[in-house]
Amino acid sequence: MSSTLRNKALFYLAIILVCVYGIVGMPKSKDELMKNWSEKIKLGLDLKGGSQLVLQVQVQDAFKAEADQTIDRLKASMQKEGISYVSMDRNDPATLEEADKIEILVKGVANDKNTAFRDLISAQYGVWNLNSAGSADHKLTYKPTEATVMRSDTVTRTIRTIETRINGLGLSEATVQQRGGTQSEATILVQMPGVDDPGRVRGIIQAAAMLEIVEVRGGPFPSREQALSQNGGVLPLGTRLVRERAQPGATGEQWWLVARNAVVTGRDLRSAKPSQDEFGKWETAFVLSQDAAQRFGRFTEANINNKLAVLLDQQAFSVATIQNKIEDQGRITNIGDQQRASDLALTLTSGSLPAGILYIAERTVGPSLGADSIRDGLLAGVIGVGAVVAVMLFYYKRAGVNAVLALVLNAIILLAGLAYFGAVLTLPGIAGFILTIGMAVDSNVLIFERIREELRHGKGVLAAIDTGFNKAFVTIIDTHVTTVVSCAFLFIFGTTAVKGFAVTLVIGLIANVFTAVFVSKFIFDWEHDGKAQVESLSI
Repeated sequence: MSSTLRNKALFYLAIILVCVYGIVGMPKSKDELMKNWSEKIKLGLDLKGGSQLVLQVQVQDAFKAEADQTIDRLKASMQKEGISYVSMDRNDPATLEEADKIEILVKGVANDKNTAFRDLISAQYGVWNLNSAGSADHKLTYKPTEATVMRSDTVTRTIRTIETRINGLGLSEATVQQRGGTQSEATILVQMPGVDDPGRVRGIIQAAAMLEIVEVRGGPFPSREQALSQNGGVLPLGTRLVRERAQPGATGEQWWLVARNAVVTGRDLRSAKPSQDEFGKWETAFVLSQDAAQRFGRFTEANINNKLAVLLDQQAFSVATIQNKIEDQGRITNIGDQQRASDLALTLTSGSLPAGILYIAERTVGPSLGADSIRDGLLAGVIGVGAVVAVMLFYYKRAGVNAVLALVLNAIILLAGLAYFGAVLTLPGIAGFILTIGMAVDSNVLIFERIREELRHGKGVLAAIDTGFNKAFVTIIDTHVTTVVSCAFLFIFGTTAVKGFAVTLVIGLIANVFTAVFVSKFIFDWEHDGKAQVESLSI
């Protein structure tokens, strides 16, 4: 064997070993081999079974939150500019369709301050349109272009947050995507293969996990009514009432009067993780960003012996007395077991949802459906491959063996590609796998027919092989490139199932070019290596 063929042989052998390693690793037993196979070749929901959730993002919540923040900022800005007013409030859009109809009504602006008020809105609140609602009243409405951006951004941020939370649970095969269509623009589809009890996942997805550390102004009170009565029936300016999280076995409830504005929030977190205190009780420890740590340090230093409350989703998880200056670290206690501490750390680090979510549908698919799909898919594949192999061997004789070897290597490379890229194999993916086999055979047929054509024109065997491969190469590249472009559009605009089909087909097409052109040519060269003259070719 020539050195060139030897080097090619070593190169192709190395590729085969890398592919096999990617599929099954280095198993020491049959059980380990099957375990590695199941871990590396990940199955989708339609094959493995699992849970599917359909969620609707309550985009109106994001618009309300934006309006509330604008009101707080606008009040401070008007006070700074000396612009007086009587009242400022917003409407309450109740449905998704009404979300962008959010309005802020400012009443009683002094006539001599109207110009200053308009200049303020124009300079600092550009996303709002200002309209007159009377001689001294003004209405702010969200600009339509900005409302479209807000809708899209809210859905995108929700998808990213849910993805982060699900991936943090180790569900790497899970998919989170927006469902298409105008009516379902705020609808999200979550698919979780292998999850037959989605209760915990559903709880983590839905948790808002809005962390606030606030100053305590009074309490505890045994009821909300008593808290109000002790303050003359009206809450002091800049305060709110929050209920303390109920402890296991506790009776009654406790309420605290806290500051409306938080000292630090979940946006100021740098990290969070579960931990245990000196008594072995589980808690969630968190670390603040540098800026928040400085701000928190200044506040705690100035409020020693006063109380602080840690709020999660408007509930007080813990209330403690400030004993000394606290900067970048804190703890959330009274959580429960390790799983709850871990779940809380996960939801805190993933960020809070920008809007609430509504569960529209939930479906659990049993593994029996997946087993049936796999069995039927494998049966169809075996029958199809068997028929193709039989036809190739009968019609092309010994050259058919060449095609079968290239076909086997094509399948190995395709499976390895799925394993290395972490792609999820779905039923449409199996269809792409079978289609790839068909295209691989088509490439070999094209090459063999070119070789036959050259032999009929009187060329020698070796020259016919070289010319056949060279002429077929351009055609094979052309057909494969056009198919890859089609797959790109399927991946960009298709659903998860269509994307799985596209990914499988693209990997198979790339493998096909390699096996049908280069590996197949190598087998011909290896078979005829060292022969000065070849009289005939079994094709």
